[in-house]
Amino acid sequence: MMDWTAVFLSVKLALATLVILLPPAVLTARWLAATTWPGKPWIEGLLALPLVLPPTVIGYYLLVVMGNQTLLGRTYHALSGSTLAFSFSGLVAASLIFNIPFAVQPVQRAFEAIAPEIREAGQCCGLTFWQTFWRIELPLAWPGLLSAAVMTFAHTLGEFGVVLMVGGNIPGATKTVAISIYDSVQAFDLQGAGRMALLLVLVSLLTIVISHGLVGRLMRRNSLP
Repeated sequence: MMDWTAVFLSVKLALATLVILLPPAVLTARWLAATTWPGKPWIEGLLALPLVLPPTVIGYYLLVVMGNQTLLGRTYHALSGSTLAFSFSGLVAASLIFNIPFAVQPVQRAFEAIAPEIREAGQCCGLTFWQTFWRIELPLAWPGLLSAAVMTFAHTLGEFGVVLMVGGNIPGATKTVAISIYDSVQAFDLQGAGRMALLLVLVSLLTIVISHGLVGRLMRRNSLP
């Protein structure tokens, strides 16, 4: 049986993550691409940690940070009357953390590929930093931004470990499609698990194919004289 509630919740989580994470990720990527600060490798390493840390480690520290014994947890509880952990808001916060490298790295590589002469030409034409960023750099880095959006969306749909630890398994609130697949297998509903797994595969494949096609088209357009 297809758990459409879990599917829609996963899509909602992925969209919320994109809207919140991409703007600061773009600014962070631009800074990393341009800075020569000696501590840059440490910042890059810190942002890439979710790629190598086990989901249980990330989930454990997020649970600690979101607990009512911390300032964040107490503040959220005072404002909302509920705990941050085991809530959709907690899932969004966790999703922002474990998707940082997927949102930052593609955009950083795109900014690094822009020749310094292009930025200098904009400055010589009297453009300010932000005018150069919006009119020149961002359009040229758009393929990287699109790749970051697709990878973040697809990764959010399929994340299991961190989501399970931080959100638990609350139907309609924190039960995503990945957790629903796990539950179906545990209940020996292999047909339902297979349908949801196939849906995830198709959605992920479709988003990646569309992304690659659009990125290729944008790169060919940018390379035209």
